[in-house]
Formats: sequence, C-alpha cells, structure tokens
Amino acid sequence: MNTIKIGNQDWATKNLDFEKYSNGDIIPEVKDKNEWYNVRTGAWCYYDNNIENGVIYGKIYNWYAVVDPRGLAPNGFHIPSSNEWDELINFLGGKEVAGEKLKNRNIYKGIENGNNESGFSGLLGGKRMGEGTFYGMGGYGYWWSASETEGKENYALDRILFYNDNKIGFGDHHKFSGFYVRCIKN
Repeated sequence: MNTIKIGNQDWATKNLDFEKYSNGDIIPEVKDKNEWYNVRTGAWCYYDNNIENGVIYGKIYNWYAVVDPRGLAPNGFHIPSSNEWDELINFLGGKEVAGEKLKNRNIYKGIENGNNESGFSGLLGGKRMGEGTFYGMGGYGYWWSASETEGKENYALDRILFYNDNKIGFGDHHKFSGFYVRCIKN
C-alpha cells in the first residue's frame, strides 16, 4: 500500500478496495438497497454497484466492516480514529482550509477546486445512504473514522470533503451508511 507522510502520520494514498478481512474471510458485497438497509454485519459495494466506479474510488463499506475484529485494514495499518483525522486536519491548517489540501481536482464535475497539496488525493466519490440509495458522487467525499459518536449508540464519526468548499466537514452517520475508508500506518 502506497503512503504519503503528512505531518507525523503516514496515510494511504488510495481508498481501500478489499473484498476480504485481514484473516482471509470474505466481506459480502451487498448490491440490493433493502438488504443494505437491514445488514448489521460488514458489507461493501461500489458506488451505483458499478465496478468502474470501484476502479477510481475504491469500495464503499458500512461501519460494521470498519470495526470488525477480523480486521479491515491490512497488516501494519489501521482505520484512523476521529482524533487521528483531527491531527491530519490541524496539521493542514484547520478545518476551514484543509479540504482544499486533501482533495484532488474533481474528476467527476471537472471543477478544479482541490490542489492536493498534502498528497492525500481525496476524490469525491459520494456515499451509500443508510436506506441503500447512492448520493453525491462528484459533489462530496465521505470517509469513516473508527470512532463511535458519543451518546449515540448507532452512529459513528466521519469526515467529508465538498466540491464547492475548501472546508472539511465533521459528521456522524448511522453505522449502516456506506463510506470510503482510508488507512493510516501503525
């Protein structure tokens, strides 16, 4: 896995694209929106269930895959906590400007609003909403953290890049939502 050093952290330069946990067990691909809504174990899909989107953006995972004890991250890496995301964002100047430095030029809409100064190469691949529909390709990029939302049992924390803003968003979404995963070196 290729990495880029940003501050004191080594981040993967691409989103995860694995079909198996670290122990070799298969992570099920879930295409059907009703099944996605109801699954409470690890699952993945491609945006719009289109493998061509996977070539560019990687796989979308629900949060159950992110924290599965069999390990989603490859050996020597882990899924970043919310605090590790914060360290990255603070190193890049804070949430008001870090988005521009994290995202590539928007290949979907042709809008050149990211400079990728950090080398993170964030693409705006959208998400899979909890009810199983897809949303936001070219407009937004969503990445899970490994941190749950305090006081909200079924929610976990994430980070969001926007096509029309240099900020980076902080969100919490239901665990059966589907976002991309970027690893950080141990």
